[in-house]
Parts: sequence; C-alpha cells; structure tokens
Amino acid sequence: MNKITRAFISVLRQSSSSGGTNTLLGRQLSYKSDLSLDNLYPSSRLQIYTPPPPPPGSNNKFNGFIPMDQLEITYSRSSGPGGQHVNTVNTKVDVRFKLAQADWIPEQTRQKLLKVLANRITKEGYFYIKSDLTRSQQMNLADALEKLRSIIRAQEATEAAPPSEETLEKLRRRQERAARERLQLKRGRAQVKADRQGPGGIDL
Repeated sequence: MNKITRAFISVLRQSSSSGGTNTLLGRQLSYKSDLSLDNLYPSSRLQIYTPPPPPPGSNNKFNGFIPMDQLEITYSRSSGPGGQHVNTVNTKVDVRFKLAQADWIPEQTRQKLLKVLANRITKEGYFYIKSDLTRSQQMNLADALEKLRSIIRAQEATEAAPPSEETLEKLRRRQERAARERLQLKRGRAQVKADRQGPGGIDL
C-alpha cells in the first residue's frame, strides 16, 4: 500500500468520525462535479421567482416579461441518453397556462395566438411547452420560457407594414401575366375543338 492510499484511507476515517470536510493533496474531498450549477454560477439563485415587471411600453407590444406565478410548471424524467442520471433526476420541464386568460400578453397578440395555436390548446384551454434540452431543471425551464417568447414575438412580427408601391406593381404585373396566359390557353383549346369539327356547308 503506497503513501497516497494510506493518507486517503486515514482522511476518510477522520471525516467519517468527525463529520467535517477534509482535503487530500490540496483538493477538497467531494462527490460534487466541478461542472455543477453552484460552481459555474456561484452567485446565482436556483429558486424560481418572478422578477418585477418592466414599465409598460407605449407600442402595446410583448416586452418579454412572463409572470412565473401564472404558470403551472411540472418536472418529469427526461428521455434519451444520459446514463443513470436520467433515471434519478426529474429534469424535463412542462410549462402550461391558460392562453385565453394570459393578460400579460397583449390582447391583439393573444387573439392571434388563440387562432394559430388552436390545435395545440387542450379542451381546458391550456397551452403546453416542453423542454428536455439539457440535464438541468433550471436550464430546461429557461429554454421553455424562451420558446414561449419566440412564439409570441413571431406572431407580433407577422403584423407587417402595408406593402410598398414596388410590391404592389409586382403583384399587378404578375396578375396581368397570369391573365394573358389563361386567355392564350383558352384560345388554344378553342382552336383545337374547332379543328376537330368537319367542314360544313359543302354540297356533295
């Protein structure tokens, strides 16, 4: 048994008897990964909370604020590869809320979402968003909220400005060209039918 192994065993015996934290060769004895969230973001909060809403805008647009207290969030086991961690931790996030009652979405945008997302809304009026992108609850929740923001902003982006004169001119020329092609095809078919008929008014 070498010196490092003996030192390691002695430290483990001391830690089991005293219950404190010890170090071996300048490193803290711990089973926590160096890539855990509290090591990557030591000053961050891991609890879910709702920040204060930003001041209302003047253009009646969605400002990105989502009140967490109006969402129903559940966690479950993720699918796909991930080792034993997948079988022990609920990292998949399901976010749902009643879209018709979401007063934090502008009224005009909410009505458009009710029409566009009609097939994704349950009979009870709930709209679901799921995320199992990572093996972290907080990161999956952030991903689900960003998906929701993207859906809302995509509907606001469809409120395009009136077409320009150049666009209108292109549409007019396209319609005229389609009308000419239709008339030309119609004349061609009429000529084919006329050629099928035998000569008339000839006395034999």
